[in-house]
Amino acid sequence: MRIKKSLVFLAIFMIVFTMAVAPAAFAKKKNPLAAWKPKFDPSGAKYVMKVSNVSHPVLVGVGVGYKIRDALWKKTHGQVYFDYYPLSLLGGEVEVLNQLVTGAIQGMACSSVAVTNMAPRMGIVNLPYLVDTADKLDKFIANKKLFQHFLDGMLQQGVYGIDVVGYGTYGWATIPPVKTLKDAKKVKFRIAEAAVNRLSYKVWGLNAVVMPWPDVPVALKQHVITGLDHTATVCYITKKFEVCKNFTQIDYAQGLFIYLINKKWLDSLPKNLQKIIVDTIHEECAKGRIGVRKQEAASIQAAKTKAGVKFWRLPAKDMAWLRKRAILVHQKYAKEIGPAYLKAVQDYLGFKH
Repeated sequence: MRIKKSLVFLAIFMIVFTMAVAPAAFAKKKNPLAAWKPKFDPSGAKYVMKVSNVSHPVLVGVGVGYKIRDALWKKTHGQVYFDYYPLSLLGGEVEVLNQLVTGAIQGMACSSVAVTNMAPRMGIVNLPYLVDTADKLDKFIANKKLFQHFLDGMLQQGVYGIDVVGYGTYGWATIPPVKTLKDAKKVKFRIAEAAVNRLSYKVWGLNAVVMPWPDVPVALKQHVITGLDHTATVCYITKKFEVCKNFTQIDYAQGLFIYLINKKWLDSLPKNLQKIIVDTIHEECAKGRIGVRKQEAASIQAAKTKAGVKFWRLPAKDMAWLRKRAILVHQKYAKEIGPAYLKAVQDYLGFKH
């Protein structure tokens, strides 16, 4: 009987102790966004713009959202609060795109791979070897007619496209070294949930596994996948290079975040505030694109010297084959983008087809 009473007392003690300690332990848990808290009180804002992004603001292209927030607060004298939610705090991208269309949120910095699920025309920037370098991206943006047609990809759904900022150049982060296409055919590549990506890997004859980004770390460690279709910047910052010690620079596309705003909401604002919001996004995205280049160079250097990652380039004949096969991706996706528009962009950027 005494043993039973002792056990009951011990159980009660542990419950009480856990209830007392747990809140304190939780309070000590580090807030990953603590460094980006506003240095002003947004409670008095007349207009609140809730904006989502999927990634971490340590990426320059993601951190642009906070630059926009602070600049807008200053320029509008506290009238507009750009309430920024990175790290998928508002949900996954497909879910958030639906919220944007319905007006449940006002803005989004959406990845170019995800936006194609609702705006196929915007998939043009994912086509292999079209907008494949930072220089070509700048050239594309400089052509106001072609770039605006791209940005207008969601107008029919009541969404403005404003500008873009990047997160690096796509290549292959792999566990085994990939020095040739023959090596690549032995790799299971994780790719994003996007039609253009699936089509690219199909015409290249490579083993691609469509997988949500949060599932990647475990899948890599268990060798469910042995490679990633992503940028060196993202792989370095998100510590994927702890497992993948090789990166093959096939440089086939630029990773982009596209700033989108609900049309009805923006149109409801005073004209002067509309202009300030759009101009500010343009200004900060332009600065961000310069920062993205610098971060990519620094990430590659750090991956080599600190993480022990080896960087590879495919032989010229293999690269030529990838580029030639890329034409099939362009042809098959032309109807979704618009054949005349696609040809205009191809000719302008020097894509041989």
